[in-house]
Amino acid sequence: MTEIKTAAEVSENAVLPDAYAVHSDPDAARTPEQKPLPRALAVPQPPKSDAQWAYERLVLYIQNFEEQLDQHHEVAMGFAGGDTFVLRIMGIGYFAPDIITFYGQDEEGGKTQLIQHVSQLNVMLRAVSRSADSEEPNRIGFRLAKALETGGN
Repeated sequence: MTEIKTAAEVSENAVLPDAYAVHSDPDAARTPEQKPLPRALAVPQPPKSDAQWAYERLVLYIQNFEEQLDQHHEVAMGFAGGDTFVLRIMGIGYFAPDIITFYGQDEEGGKTQLIQHVSQLNVMLRAVSRSADSEEPNRIGFRLAKALETGGN
């Protein structure tokens, strides 16, 4: 039997994110595409910029990556190309309509910021040893996800 939807339901579903993933290991940890969405992403919202959509989905990926780390590692970003480096993620933001910004530190602890257009966005998450002067690992993904849930920044 075909499910009948109202025009409003069709319209709402058209603006909600669609996600899907299949993994070769049937026992693999669930990924963001397989988990329930935070309320900020699961209910229809006013139109969002490409930057805001990219930011909100990155939050889910980072949080999921951190769920699989031990107490001795934190999330960082690795980069390909010329001089390869790693950025320890300490913050993420967006500037609508099309800019994503990553705030953090390089491998020597220097302040680092990457500003990227959403059309060029690709992020490689890496596990790095937590800072020696830190008692607990930095879990930026969980703070970002909480802000999505509460609507805070």
